[in-house]
Amino acid sequence: MLLETTYHDPKHEQIIQDIIGSSFSLVQKLKLRGVGSKRMIIDDVSPNMKSMMNKVSDVNYANIEMRPNGILVMINKGLKNFTWVIPYYQLVIYKTNGSSIHAQGRFVRFRNSKTFKENKKFFDKLLNEKVKYDMQYAMPQDLI
Repeated sequence: MLLETTYHDPKHEQIIQDIIGSSFSLVQKLKLRGVGSKRMIIDDVSPNMKSMMNKVSDVNYANIEMRPNGILVMINKGLKNFTWVIPYYQLVIYKTNGSSIHAQGRFVRFRNSKTFKENKKFFDKLLNEKVKYDMQYAMPQDLI
């Protein structure tokens, strides 16, 4: 789900909480050693997200915030902000030259730059949280 979050809207906040939960508490944030990434340069997006990118040759940035049941990908376009809400069960991350996040028929590919390399620990945390989430709903392997 894509939301325009340039201005604060309580409806958007409620939608996000219903889909992926409220943000982590201060204690949980300290235990995880942070729940947000540094900003990363967007290299490419899916065709259905092209309208959120700058038309001129400006660099597009995004950052990611972890929540208990998913992530928020926050994209900046000039003075506008967009938030892509992704539950963990829909999240797929590919590590190619850089990294790309896929969900809901959309994708965002991040450039393999200095800013991306600074986020390696964050992506490790993100994958660990996704595995924890998936293990809650794991199917039994031996049904005999």
